[in-house]
Amino acid sequence: MTRAVRHSLAITLRYVRAFVRQPAWVAITLIQPLIWLLLFGALFKRVVEIPGFHGGSYIEYLAPGVIVMTAISSAGWNGMAFIDDMQRGVMDRFLASPVWRSALNVGSLVYGALTIAVQSLVIVALAFALGARFPGGAGGIAVLVLVACLLGASFAALSNALALVVRQRETLIAAVASVLLPLTFLSSAFMQQNLVPGWIQGVARFNPVNWAAQAARSASLDGADWSLVGSRVGLLAVLLLASCFLASRAFRAYQRSL
Repeated sequence: MTRAVRHSLAITLRYVRAFVRQPAWVAITLIQPLIWLLLFGALFKRVVEIPGFHGGSYIEYLAPGVIVMTAISSAGWNGMAFIDDMQRGVMDRFLASPVWRSALNVGSLVYGALTIAVQSLVIVALAFALGARFPGGAGGIAVLVLVACLLGASFAALSNALALVVRQRETLIAAVASVLLPLTFLSSAFMQQNLVPGWIQGVARFNPVNWAAQAARSASLDGADWSLVGSRVGLLAVLLLASCFLASRAFRAYQRSL
């Protein structure tokens, strides 16, 4: 393996080991999405009776939305690990070592994507148990997980970039909390676009959470529109590249400040 791959893998395994050593955090990470699915599924189950709502099961409609919401929720806190490392002096020790600098970002993003993939599969399994069916089959579910990972990795990179700039837990928490719910509710995660106000439909066109929800739902449910899926996956890939660029620039700014 090349030096870059080896170092990125080592950083990823560092995060995985820290994750496994915290059983309570493992449980919360996996259980919280299930609670969202159960609560929203019960609260809005009669939405299907609204004239203009297409589809017979709200759980089937909701599951991709909860997966997308969980992806950005998990990824938003990715930068907390960077802040911990900076405050404990671990980041400075990494920078004094011969480690490939970008591995610190790449390893963090890979770990975040792995976490999101596990969460997504757990949510799909619960949705099956609640009566949902995914006509798109294994391929559709695979695309759903891919879309969630692309979105999550993008937000994880932005979280890392913000952490490197602000270096304070409180600021990162406030920033994540201020964008999480607005981005989710300004998308089709919980409601079909034809049933929301026109201004929300306009905003949703430029909302990456909506891109992910549309692609995930189209791929996993019946009658997939692969041109829509392809365009949304492309937009998310561009967002991921832009987010990684910003994280790289923020990391260089942090190094120059030492």
